[in-house]
Amino acid sequence: MSAPGVLSFTQQGWEQVLAKVKRALVYLDAACAESLHWGCGSTRLLEAVGGPECHLREFEPAAVGGGAKQPKAVFVLSCLLKGRTVETLRDIICRSHFQYCVVVTAVNHAVHLTANHVPAAAAAELEGQQPVFEQLEEKLCEWMGNMNYTAEVLHVPLLLAPVAPHLALTPAFASLFPLLPQDVHLLNSARPDKRRLGSLSEVDATALTPELFLQIRCLVSGLSSLCEHLGVREECFAVGSLSRIIAADLANYAPAKNRRKTATGRASVVFVDRTLDLTGATGHHGDNLVEKIISVLPQLPGHTNDVMVNMVELTALQNEDKSQNMVAPGCLAQPKDAAAKALWEALLSTKHKEAVMEVRRHLVEAASRENLPIKMSMGRVTPGQLLSYIHLFKNNLKALVSHCGLLQLGLATVQTLKHPQTAKWDNFLAFERLLLQSIGESTMSVVLNQLLPMMKPLNQRTNNDYSPEELLILLIYIYSVGGEFTVDKDLGEAEEKVKKALAQVFCEESELSPLLQKITGNLLVQVTSLQRCVGAHALSPEAA
Repeated sequence: MSAPGVLSFTQQGWEQVLAKVKRALVYLDAACAESLHWGCGSTRLLEAVGGPECHLREFEPAAVGGGAKQPKAVFVLSCLLKGRTVETLRDIICRSHFQYCVVVTAVNHAVHLTANHVPAAAAAELEGQQPVFEQLEEKLCEWMGNMNYTAEVLHVPLLLAPVAPHLALTPAFASLFPLLPQDVHLLNSARPDKRRLGSLSEVDATALTPELFLQIRCLVSGLSSLCEHLGVREECFAVGSLSRIIAADLANYAPAKNRRKTATGRASVVFVDRTLDLTGATGHHGDNLVEKIISVLPQLPGHTNDVMVNMVELTALQNEDKSQNMVAPGCLAQPKDAAAKALWEALLSTKHKEAVMEVRRHLVEAASRENLPIKMSMGRVTPGQLLSYIHLFKNNLKALVSHCGLLQLGLATVQTLKHPQTAKWDNFLAFERLLLQSIGESTMSVVLNQLLPMMKPLNQRTNNDYSPEELLILLIYIYSVGGEFTVDKDLGEAEEKVKKALAQVFCEESELSPLLQKITGNLLVQVTSLQRCVGAHALSPEAA
């Protein structure tokens, strides 16, 4: 095992899971699947399961149960074993023929005690015992239909998806979002008048909803396990209201207090609310190829941090229909391919131009090792040039299999460079620089008026104009870099014009994207219904 780090932490956790899965039907939720995807790869799990059939299934209420020849099941879950999760477990097991069930949860037993409202003093007395897990084991046997069958429930900290040796993500907490000023009103609705909160700075863990508090405690449980693996005693720092709550909870978490007594190393942990730096998320000033790949290529289904790479260029298929879904897409994660991992890590840390040259170098070296008839060309790297190198592997199955990970990254680069959205990247960057100059010299109302001509409905837009989603990104960027500004009559009028133009853009879309549907909710449906009611009223005899 390598030196303790985010990769070894994840791999060590998965080794505990893999030890349980031989000849089993394995159910994973999306977050654990993503951790496996980046940490070990699904092939490692399939090897551990053994057998010629595919034994992996998504953990969901409609999941297919196990047949008569599938007596063993392993459930790998990122969440608390409570509520809907337990109901889904029950439903799957009851329609199966299991005789041996293993449930792996990424959440510590101590958090399960908290979720079941066990007081801290009582939880401390239960140290070394796992009554919640033991009760679920009895339930599993009951659902299997025989109390003599075997059931196990255990905790394995599958918190991270290690994207690189020094970069890891937490897919189970992708929806955890910092509190906003308007959330204070929602929190106050459940509090008596004398204990009302005045601002976000007054919010602590006791003021949170039970659901949010448990989500934070689950994150804290995983972070504490990571610190234990690293052998460090952490010192926490926080920037932002939610980060302050998370840091305080980690500091006061009982298992963490015990762990720190024996830790030999030290570490600083900095928590930052993402909402304090929205310009980093919405701006286009990053000169990084990976950022562009993730921005323009379609998201890999069920994942939060990987994309689909169209592999049709390496097949004999002719994909004339651009709207046709990819049957077997490639991706960015290549945990078992050393050469592809080396390229991926280089792409993460280099600028766009150097990254594209690095892709060319890796493709040339791979082709040379396979004695493929490569034609060298110097100068500027083009998508066509990279594609010509990739096509060399097309009719050589041995070479294609050996360098499949590298070819996926190569195709991701080609498809990003050729993507229409990449051409607009420079347009975004130019406009953002203009905005920065304007904000320094002009009022916010002037800046908003500069944006108005760019807000065009569908029938007036060209490929170079901004889509509704891109307009929202620009507005977030404007208000994020603008800082504090004076609210006056001019600003009020400018904002009303922007609202009106944006509403027109939304209403004239032939079909709203999933993101816009999520943002607008049922607002447009309600407006349409109201218009129909008004129209019907206007035509009725009573109205006449």
